[in-house]
Amino acid sequence: MQVTQTSSEGLKQEFKVVLPAGDLAAKLAAQLAEVQAKAQIKGFRPGKAPIGHLKKLYGKSIMSDVLQEAVNEANRKIVEDHQFRIAVEPKLDFPGGQDEVERALAAEGDFAFTVTFETLPKFEVGSLDDIALERPVAEVADDDITTALKNLADRVQEFEPRAEGAKAETGDKLTIDFTGKLDGVPFEGGTGGDIDIVLGSGTFIPGFEDQLAGAGAGEERVVKVKFPEDYSATHLAGKDAEFDVTVKAVAAPKAIEIGEELAKKYGFETFDAMKEAVKGNLEADFHKVSRDKLKRALLDALDSRYSFDLPQSLVDQEFNNIWAQHEAESQRAGQPVAEEGKTEEETRAEFRKIAERRVRLGLVLAEIGQEAGVKVEDKDLTEALVERARMFPGQEKQVWDFYRNNEQALAQLRAPIYEERVVDHISKLIKITDKTVTKDELFKEDEE
Repeated sequence: MQVTQTSSEGLKQEFKVVLPAGDLAAKLAAQLAEVQAKAQIKGFRPGKAPIGHLKKLYGKSIMSDVLQEAVNEANRKIVEDHQFRIAVEPKLDFPGGQDEVERALAAEGDFAFTVTFETLPKFEVGSLDDIALERPVAEVADDDITTALKNLADRVQEFEPRAEGAKAETGDKLTIDFTGKLDGVPFEGGTGGDIDIVLGSGTFIPGFEDQLAGAGAGEERVVKVKFPEDYSATHLAGKDAEFDVTVKAVAAPKAIEIGEELAKKYGFETFDAMKEAVKGNLEADFHKVSRDKLKRALLDALDSRYSFDLPQSLVDQEFNNIWAQHEAESQRAGQPVAEEGKTEEETRAEFRKIAERRVRLGLVLAEIGQEAGVKVEDKDLTEALVERARMFPGQEKQVWDFYRNNEQALAQLRAPIYEERVVDHISKLIKITDKTVTKDELFKEDEE
């Protein structure tokens, strides 16, 4: 095997590999000898079929395996000799074309190919103890617990029929039939019967509920609305429509005590136990947001700290994934892929920067994790897999089997867990100062 490096540009390394015909013929002969010892060919005694005959029958198939093994061996040797860390699978090219490949398969000529490796960049992580970050924290207030309890009460809200002739008020539940029309013609999906709607809930098209205020049971109304420009059904987005509505019943909300009665509805023995559970859930939510903001600040710090060449194949893969998701979301919303005020080219450039950031941070976190010996335990992966399976009621076994039998899917499940473990490790090395903020400040969306 002759290996010659033909190019070295940044992270891309190219080699020419020549496998001499004599070496290939020797490998083929050895394989055919093994086949001869086991072969039972009609017309020949076991193990006595002529090599020439076996070559005609199996030569090309065996040689194909020989070539594949030789290519793999050559690639392994190059990687080991140069201590490469490969970013993606190496790219093969056969400059001699199909004719040369056919001659090699017949063991009648040398087999030459070029292989291009894109390697991972080398960089020093260095010390991280000079990074200082603030972690926003907020206390769960009594008002937060009260609001959460009220929301829970709203979820189990019961209604009782209003007196005959009573008019609907905000908060009332109406049972209605409706037929939607565009230019006087009913449209697909615009008809409903025995539909419940709570006035003021904002669950219907903007303006729909408002026009039913003051309606009574048995009353018919024509409701005129304009579908939002970003409405999910693109054939309706931005269009004016009319709905013929018949109010079949009006029911008023039934008062529910936010106390022992509510606790029993949710399966708690006492109201105090329910309040403690609600407080615990709120504290967990506050902690998660606090951690997410600290993580974002940490990633920003790491992103600005390191600068090195990125494997373009990894950047391209990440960009393609991001862009495909963006295109799908834009299509669902009936919007152009170009962001507001930007051309598609400018939007693509911004998304590529996001891809570069993700790849850079992924490499940095991987390097830090490797140096620190961070690992994902089997129990962590099992917990994540159980949680994922729970997202598909009735299909838990199929989900479980899919991940257990698909190493790539399992790796995708493992990656975010590993990232969190590395973030936990880094958090122990840097200086973190807690900063008390209000709940609104904590939950305020960060500006991109």
